[in-house]
Amino acid sequence: MSAYRYDAPLREMCFVIEQVLQAPQQWQALPALADLDMDTAAEVLAQAARFTSGVLQPLNGPGDRQGCRLVDGRVKTPDGFAAAWRAFVDGGWPALAVGPDHGGQGLPQLLNAVLFEMLAAANHGWTMYPGLLHGACETLLHHGSAELKATYLPKLVSGEWLAAMALTEPQAGSDLGGVRTAAVPLADGSLVVSGGKIFISGGDHDLSDNIVHLVLCRLPDAPAGSKGLSLALVPSVLPDGRRNTVFCDGLEHKLGIHGSATCVMRYEAATGWLVGEPNRGLAAMFLMMNAARLHVGLQGLGHLEMAQQNARRYAWERQQFRGPIAQQPAMRRTLLNLQAVAEGLRVLMYRGAMRLDEAEHHPDPARRAAAAAEASILTPVLKAFGTQQGFQGASDALQVWGGYGYVAEYGIEQTLRDARIAMIYEGTNEIQAIDLLQRKLLGSAGPAFDALLQDLQAAATATPEGQALKDQLRAATDALQAVRTQAAADPEAPLRVADDFLAGTGHLLLAWAWCATVQAVLPGDAWQAERAAVARHGLAWVLPQAAVHWHRVALSAAV
Repeated sequence: MSAYRYDAPLREMCFVIEQVLQAPQQWQALPALADLDMDTAAEVLAQAARFTSGVLQPLNGPGDRQGCRLVDGRVKTPDGFAAAWRAFVDGGWPALAVGPDHGGQGLPQLLNAVLFEMLAAANHGWTMYPGLLHGACETLLHHGSAELKATYLPKLVSGEWLAAMALTEPQAGSDLGGVRTAAVPLADGSLVVSGGKIFISGGDHDLSDNIVHLVLCRLPDAPAGSKGLSLALVPSVLPDGRRNTVFCDGLEHKLGIHGSATCVMRYEAATGWLVGEPNRGLAAMFLMMNAARLHVGLQGLGHLEMAQQNARRYAWERQQFRGPIAQQPAMRRTLLNLQAVAEGLRVLMYRGAMRLDEAEHHPDPARRAAAAAEASILTPVLKAFGTQQGFQGASDALQVWGGYGYVAEYGIEQTLRDARIAMIYEGTNEIQAIDLLQRKLLGSAGPAFDALLQDLQAAATATPEGQALKDQLRAATDALQAVRTQAAADPEAPLRVADDFLAGTGHLLLAWAWCATVQAVLPGDAWQAERAAVARHGLAWVLPQAAVHWHRVALSAAV
């Protein structure tokens, strides 16, 4: 049987970018991206595919088996990880989507999203190390002092230094208001930071000489709860070259992503500096978290792609009942389901990245605001729905191998294990659902959701398959109205149905993606005709699951 491997679906990726989403037309309307064309974008992605398939993916299984080790208080990553990071930096990949004014290449967030889909598919554990870089740069760029920007931003943009996000404490997980890490200001403007953090990805490692920790903490006069949190920049190495009093006290032994160092960190009167305003740390940190949430959604897509392409290869090679099992109806349906969801999710993830580009670069302030509003709605859906589909898809794919799928040497069991964490970190999927429904759609983002539904309506009238999308649009509108009505009398109603509302919205967006795919197919192209056939399968066989979620929303809202 062929080895478990990753082949970046470059043709599919370029088809989505160029034909389904027509991103090159968007680039022409954005002055900062107007010089980019599809040929250049395709070459960038081809180079990324060479790196992910040739360098990262071969380290995935060995890195999982070896894991990280704590040696004399310092973390040692699996063999080959540090060299791969140096190659990544030498290739300029960390600076891909950072503006030229700050040392970056100024390419779209869309291409960065495609890159991170490939990275996560090929080696999720390794990808955890650069996963927070872009968010750290954005946080510093918007909230850091001139001195902090000058000292840290160039090194972070280049990837010479890496970043860690230190939020969680044993008593303060999702409820960050319980954070106790203390920060005492000194006369020279620095802070003395003391406390402990857990679940800190990349808190210590041997990939870079310095690790820039962004630490949620509490000043002496801070009010209680989340409104009293500040954000401090605490480097592992100080500007004068001395090591800061930042220590890794342990490594978590986890279900998956063994190649990622998940650290228990201790800040022992460590030197740091305030980022942003006092007691406004969450506002600054949300920039980092929101950037990370799209990348986590892309992890779900990456795992699903890795699982489905290997399941398809195996099913055509595995002979049972006088032929390949891929010809058996049960296997054929499973494989098509996986492929349809992967190809639909890719359209959604890339759309989300395009909205980030538009929000950052469009010359019209109204268009920037509208794009940012849509991105705010899409982010929790892409994170939660994408990761749920990634894990469920990996589980369904494992079934194709039968008993062999449960055996480590076949590879799929690692994909399943690695995929599970994405449903938990960067805000659990349940919190994403509450954020979408209660905080946004029942709050100030209601008009933006209406605008999104109106935009999706165009695809419903452009193809014969559009009736399925029309039905989803009607179901979403009715469900939201039912929740709004019930919430006035029962404040708990949105919390009961938030998970199902997000899942229904995810299926609605998949319906749009499949219709948009069918619409984009050029006549006479056999490969593109296959994309349309896969999309129609999704509409016929996967989309009916949405009815369960909309039914639960209506049922619970009526209780």
